Amino acid sequence: MPVSREDFSVGKANFVAEHDLFDEEQRAAVEEVMARLDGSYLKQVRVSWADQHGVARGKSLAKADFVRAMRNGQDFQSATLIMDTSNNIFVPLFVPGSGFGIPELTGYPDAILVPDPTTFRVLPWADRTAWCLSDMYFSNGKPVPFCSRQVLRARLGELAEAGYDYIAGLEVEFYITKLADPKLRIEESGRPPEPPSVTAVAHGYQYLTENRSDEIDDILQLLRDDLEGLGLPLRTIEDEWGPGQCEITFDPQRGLNAADTMILFRNTVKQVCRRNGYHATFMTRPALKDFFSSGWHLHQSLERRPDGANAFTEATGSAWPVSQVARHFAAGIMAHAREASLFATPTINGYKRFAPHSFAPDRAGWAHENRGAMLRIIGDPGDPASHLENRAGEPCANPYLFMASQITAGLDGLARSLDPGELDPEPYSADRQPLPANLLEAVEALDGSELFRRTWGDSIVDYMVQMKRSEWNRFMSHVTDWEQSEYFEVY
Repeated sequence: MPVSREDFSVGKANFVAEHDLFDEEQRAAVEEVMARLDGSYLKQVRVSWADQHGVARGKSLAKADFVRAMRNGQDFQSATLIMDTSNNIFVPLFVPGSGFGIPELTGYPDAILVPDPTTFRVLPWADRTAWCLSDMYFSNGKPVPFCSRQVLRARLGELAEAGYDYIAGLEVEFYITKLADPKLRIEESGRPPEPPSVTAVAHGYQYLTENRSDEIDDILQLLRDDLEGLGLPLRTIEDEWGPGQCEITFDPQRGLNAADTMILFRNTVKQVCRRNGYHATFMTRPALKDFFSSGWHLHQSLERRPDGANAFTEATGSAWPVSQVARHFAAGIMAHAREASLFATPTINGYKRFAPHSFAPDRAGWAHENRGAMLRIIGDPGDPASHLENRAGEPCANPYLFMASQITAGLDGLARSLDPGELDPEPYSADRQPLPANLLEAVEALDGSELFRRTWGDSIVDYMVQMKRSEWNRFMSHVTDWEQSEYFEVY
């Protein structure tokens, strides 16, 4: 194919075709997107990717350049892969051999974003703007190993080889607050900057009270309209316990789509709230008086290939609420819960949620319809909607890595026919391995994981461990308000 001069302005000429990066569905989607863009009012497309933290980063491309990017990809700075949550570089990669065994990372070269046309959407709240998720590749066409979307795609492929598809439903808690002061003065900048000052939008402590929801209905209606406008499978919007704490749930989706929904959902909530004078946070436990912890409850099951039947449904009349496949899958998740905790709860703050009798788990157990267990079984024999709910996740977790870790652990349970043991009648006193008490314990558990090193590779494990250990070390070097209050006067 002849290459015009303008083709060099975006990515690498014919990069997608040269490396055969699109499947049949994506090639068909390209034609649909082109038809939507042709003569449309749209002016730009945000090409986004979920970074290692599950935070959406992106570039805004003019419409014509986005069309080229669907052929050529779009170059981007690979240094974003080596940044912690405050945008600090956690390891220098300027000399050969410094890139976690990946020579393509040395020197922080440009890599290529390839837009996934199946994710193309028009943003209801942004003027003449569309949005599209992307996958990361090196300039030689190899997938970037640290691209979390690629990590999940690989695990879904392994699951398909075992004869199953992954089904996930999202149940996510978060806070909406009124923005009082965004703290944009120069002296309040930094890495990280001063957090904004906020006020509550409603009193809490009246779970599911209709009047509480009605007090913030204006912003909830905006969120509902925009989430539905994006085509996301919104199910419910509910009032939670804390002041302005909300819960949103979505209908179950297949694998990659569910993780993509989580990224776009969080972006929607953050951006729509900010544009309307609010601050939304998916931080697990904000340092605000009487603000309860938020969680992400990941509902999951497997569909059998090729008939699409729920592999977790048990025969009517059985003594078990879920099938043997579900029991082995659950046993794998429980067996590897400590080493997978870094993916379910990746922040220092998230571990403050794990406490007895808190509706959050403190150990890797399972139970039937008991919200104190890490794995809550929902369903009964013969129920086609039977599934497992993992209650250990925090709302800011990277959805691709969280779901991928569940698949890896569950597949190990299936491969080795692991036994989950009897259901736990008292989840908070069950004889089960405790979940990590803090981020450092989670880091050390992943570092020593034979399973994740064998299946995901040493490079990814070493990368995650070094990044999160750096975050822990930064935290430990900081003197907290608690320490100042506790020791400054008495000693």
